[in-house]
Amino acid sequence: MNDTLLQIMPLLLIFVIFYFLLLRPQQKRMKDHREMVASLRRGDTVVTTGGLIGKVTKVKDDHEVEVEIAENTRVRIVRSMIGEVRSKGEPVKE
Repeated sequence: MNDTLLQIMPLLLIFVIFYFLLLRPQQKRMKDHREMVASLRRGDTVVTTGGLIGKVTKVKDDHEVEVEIAENTRVRIVRSMIGEVRSKGEPVKE
């Protein structure tokens, strides 16, 4: 019984180290990204994962936003492909 426990102990230790060094930080980054994407609004300057920089002109729905990448050039982008929000825009005027 003791021999089996001693053989399994290094595997458990490796798993615990793996969890705290890799899995847990990745889950935190995913949560932060979801929160960032959910809080997008008109006027935010964003950087896509492809490297395009633009300003959010319209939040279409839960999955897409419209981004102006040049004057009079607007593209629809899937929210999950937004990598960074550089600056926050003004609140929507009602």
